This record gives sequence, C-alpha cells and structure tokens, in this order.
Amino acid sequence: MRGRWPAGQRGVAWRIALSLAALAGLSLLALDRLDRAYPPPLDRATDFSREVVDRDGALLRTYATDDGRWRLPVDIKTVDPQFLRMLVAYEDRRFFDHHGVDPLAVGRAAWQLVTHGRIVSGGSTITMQLARLIEPREERSLPAKLRQTLRALQIERRLSKDEILTRYLTLAPYGGNVEGVRAASLAWFGREPNRLTLPQAALLVALPQSPEARRPDRNRAGAQAARDRVLARMAQAGVIVSGEVERAADEPVSGTRRPMPALAAHAADEALRRAPGAQRQAVTLDRGVQSALEDVAREAAGRLGPKVSIAMVMADAATGEILGRVGSAGAFDQASAGWIDMTKAERSPGSTLKPFIYGLALEDGLVMQETLVEDRPANFAGYRPKNFDMDYQGDVTVRQALQMSLNVPAIRLLEAVGPIRLMARMRRGGAAPRLPAGEAPGLAIGLGGAGLTLEGLVQLYTGLANGGRVAPLRLFPDAPATAAERILSPQAVWQVTDMLSGVTTPQGAPRLGIAYKTGTSYGYRDAWSVGYDGRHVLGVWVGRPDGGSVPGLTGYGAAAPILFSAFSKAGVGLTPLPRPPAGAQRLAAAELPYALRRFAPPGQTLVAGAPTEPAPEIVYPPQGARVDLGGAGGGTAMPLALKLNGGRAPFRWLANGRPVDVPGRRRTAAWTPDGAGFQTLTVIDAAGRAASVRVFVE
Repeated sequence: MRGRWPAGQRGVAWRIALSLAALAGLSLLALDRLDRAYPPPLDRATDFSREVVDRDGALLRTYATDDGRWRLPVDIKTVDPQFLRMLVAYEDRRFFDHHGVDPLAVGRAAWQLVTHGRIVSGGSTITMQLARLIEPREERSLPAKLRQTLRALQIERRLSKDEILTRYLTLAPYGGNVEGVRAASLAWFGREPNRLTLPQAALLVALPQSPEARRPDRNRAGAQAARDRVLARMAQAGVIVSGEVERAADEPVSGTRRPMPALAAHAADEALRRAPGAQRQAVTLDRGVQSALEDVAREAAGRLGPKVSIAMVMADAATGEILGRVGSAGAFDQASAGWIDMTKAERSPGSTLKPFIYGLALEDGLVMQETLVEDRPANFAGYRPKNFDMDYQGDVTVRQALQMSLNVPAIRLLEAVGPIRLMARMRRGGAAPRLPAGEAPGLAIGLGGAGLTLEGLVQLYTGLANGGRVAPLRLFPDAPATAAERILSPQAVWQVTDMLSGVTTPQGAPRLGIAYKTGTSYGYRDAWSVGYDGRHVLGVWVGRPDGGSVPGLTGYGAAAPILFSAFSKAGVGLTPLPRPPAGAQRLAAAELPYALRRFAPPGQTLVAGAPTEPAPEIVYPPQGARVDLGGAGGGTAMPLALKLNGGRAPFRWLANGRPVDVPGRRRTAAWTPDGAGFQTLTVIDAAGRAASVRVFVE
C-alpha cells in the first residue's frame, strides 16, 4: 500500500523521535536547574523608603533609602487606571498575552536594525525592562539583551502579570533619585497617583524612557514634548479620546520638583524609633488636622520672632488618640532649635492648673460660682503671691477670679483643698507636675511652680472635656488602651467648664463656643493656652526652647490667638459643650446658702455684715494736686491716671458728678478730662462707701 514506510524505516523514525524527545526533556531539565541555580534577584525591589501614615493610611512623612533614593511601594489597585492603560498601550501592548518576550516586537526591532543600520526600537517588554531594573548594566549589547530576555522568562515563571507591573512601577526611574510611580507623582505633582489628570498620566508614561533628559525641573520643554508624543500616540491607539489631546497639551508642565511629604516630623521620628525594622508605621494623627496645625504654627512663629517656637497637641478626649502634634514651628529651623520636640519638654505651666484647684474646691462644697473670695495681698506662711498685673480686685466671685486668672484667690482655695491632694488627683490622671528632688508639694504649684509637659497638660484637660475622666493620650493605634481615671466629679467639671466658657475671646479671634484657660510662667518664658469643646482638647505652648525670656509674651496675648485659629482651621467640627449633669446648677448670689456667700478657710467663721476690707481711698491724684496733662496750646492732652486702695469692687468713678467710663473692677484706670480746671473725683465701691479728692487739671 502506498504511503507506508517499510518496517525498518519506521523503527529508525521512532528511535529518532524518542531521541529528540529525550534531548528536549534533558534540555528542559537543564534549563530548569539553571533557572533554579541562577534565579533573578527579585529582592532588589524590597528596599523601600520608610513611611509614616495617618489614621486613614494617608502619607505623613517618608524617608529616603540608605542609598539616598525615594522609592515607595506601589499597589496597582490604588494607581489611576487610565495611567495603567496608557502605560501598557505605550510600552508593551501585548503585555498580558506574551510570556516575557514579545516575538512580534523582537521581529520588528530586528527588521528595523537591518533596514536602517541602527537600533530604532529595542523590542523590550515591560518584563524585560523589569529585568534590567533589578540587574542594571551599563552596556547595550546583544549579550546584555539576551541576558534580559532570559531573565524575563525567569520572572514570568515566578510572578503574575500584576506582580510584574507592580514591581516595574516601583523601580522605574523618573529622574534624579526618584524611583517608582508613587514617588514620581509626589515629586512632580505633590499627590498620590490614585487620581491623575490626563496630562499628568502622560508625563509619567514618558519619563522612564529617558528620565534624566526629560526631568521637568531641568528640561521642561523636553518633558512637555515627550508628554505630548504620548498623548498623540494614545489618541491614535484609541486609548483616549482625540478631542482630549489638544486640551491636555495646553496644560503646561511644571518645572518645580516638590519636596516629599514631611508632616509631623517629631512624631514620625518617634514612630521609626518605636519600630526600627518596619517599612510602614501608622499613627493616630489625622493628616488634615496635622497640616492645619503646622500651617498655623509656622505663620504665628513668623510674627513672634526668630527664636520663638510653638508646640501644639490636639487630642480626642473620649479615646485619648492624638489627632495633631506639632513639636515645633519648624523642625529644621536652626534659629528656634526646631529639632527639639517641645510637646515633651517640661516647662512651668503657669496658671493652667487653676481649673483643677477650683474643681476640687467645688467638689468639696467649699464654694459655688457666685461665692465671694478675697483678692488682696496675703501672706501664706511666708509665701506671698501677687497677681500678674500687680493689681488687686478686692472681693470677687469665684467665677470672676477664675476667668480673670487671679492668683491670690486661687492660692486661698489651694490652701483649703491642699496641694498634696491636688498632686494626687493629677497623678491619678497620669500627668503630675515634676517637683525638684526632695521637695514636697507646696502652694507654688498652683501658679506653675513645677514642671509639666504640653502632652501631660492636654491629657489632664481631657478630664474637663470628658466629664471628669482623663483619657490617657496615645500616638499609636496598636498601643494598649488604658482605662480612663476620674480626677473630678462630673458636677464640679461642669461648673469649671461653665466658667471657662465665659472667658473673653482674644481680640480678633472667632467666637467658637469653647472653654479655655491661659497661663504665663514667671519671667515671660512660657505662654500657654488650653481649650476644649465637647470632644476635642487643644493645647498650645509658645516660648523659646532654651528657656530664654521673651518680653511681653503672655498666654492671653500670644498663645490664645493661636489656640482659636488652630481650633477653627483644624476641620474637626466643633462639638457642643456637655449639658449639666444631675445635681449641677449655677445659683445666683441671692440663692446661695449663707455659708457659701463668702469663702472662708475651714475653721474660720463668717460674721454677718462684718466688712472684710477697708473703705476705698484715692491715692492718685492726691488731694489738692495740680496736674499738667500737656493740653495747653491746643496740644493733645494725656490721660490722667487714677489709683485707689481698699474698697470692694466693682467701683464707680465720677468727675464733677458725671460718670467716668473706666473699668469697674480695677484699682487703676486712665481717664481723659474734657477740659482744664478744677475736677472733683469721686469713687464709690460696691458697699456704697465713697472717697473724693479735688484737683486742678492744666
């Protein structure tokens, strides 16, 4: 029969076929062993920049690798899909179909080499480019290309297409020390690559082909030309709509390279020290809050002087999570020692501890808001506190004393409740001020005579925002939660909050409906302000890190405006202050029990109707004086200083029987007469007692 081989020939054919199969099997086995013996160095893609991210995973700060590169890990699920489509269409349109080598692209490249006598296109796939990135070589030769081809085949055996694309987008060069699409998007656009404009996506496609020649910061025109070529080819390939090309090409390429994110410098450094080997560390901060606080601090520091720094801490009073933490106005500012984290530096807290003194006195039933307390010079076993303005108000209510931050009334109450007891409550709250070695708590701690950190102060104030329970602050989400400790009763906390919510808002600041307290340390070294709403606490410190004095620096004048600005710009949304708990109410003076109408230290008895201060006395101007105010000859007259001793505030001043518009609670005032001549000045105190002098004004 035709077509049939003789038996001998069929045997030979079978032997040849078996030999070829065996040879092929041995070759494959040899290639497999060679592949296993010389695997591709895929671990090259694991040396990443370290990241610190906020509570929602947003990047706060990143650090360069040991070799000085910005290389951030990429998740292609979070990369703009339009960019991915353009990249594959431009670099390797059969990427998802081949096994590392595209025969059609290789054939085209070979034909172009033969017909043009030079390399027109390399025929490299994305996998081959990844092979070159993980095993870089300077020479461009056929042996090098063959090595890339073999490496590409090896890579395809080990990684999926998504993994290959991910590693390529992590290592691709984008100019200078920028590698990977995330670092490139941050460096050239200041944003993550999850949502890119069409011109931005096209530029990121174009840059890796010639990253140094097309760097926007060095060759803006070249970068723009390369980007426009990508746009044109994508329109031809149908990847983008042709009508979008012209509009995208009209957008100029920026020639500015942006700095990498560097928010929360001190907190980020702390996160890295906590987990030295971790590539990514999360903190409780909120990127929006952190950015807003840093902007406010930077702007305020520019107004206050070159050596002045600012620190801020904002926390969630319910959870203790720190939402924003600014260690200094500029972490890299040499003049203000910005590298020092002032949120953790122990400084004198000034008057910021007074609310806790009043809270204990209210809790003990010693006073109510309308209880009268004396504000006049006093001697407490050798300790003689003075008010900040060196003036005294006489009899004031507890509410007025706290709102005006008067020192003597606070020390009177602290003597009654006991400084040791105050320290015990603060220790319970996890933030007791540090005393000098071997020194027992004394009355001076009520006016800042101990060291306390800004973080510790904010932690204590979470108790005021949280019904008396302190929420221990924490920066790391995985830190073990600590049970909240109660430091004051809910009723006392509400009374304190009600008083602090009535403190005068700084001039020009928005009215926010928050409660706040200020403090100034001795010698104008530290200015403080701490405020809270129904959910958040914000603390502000202003001063010099070296402890130097800043003349005129006060909590109300420097720190309080920053507090209100930061609270309004933080974007947390203001939570109303809590409603009064059961048993808490604000009684009018006439409704108070007799024993609470005037504060008396334990053991002292009040005598009804007995005066507690001398009658008012005008000490300046003196009786019969002639005062030259410089108004002669049509010049502008200077104001006349008015000073008095004794009496009970508020005071009413009269000039020739007509009321004088001056502050009613102060013993010093300034008044400008309406003309020259004799003036009879009269002051009347709250008890109806009066004093008068007759002077001649020139």
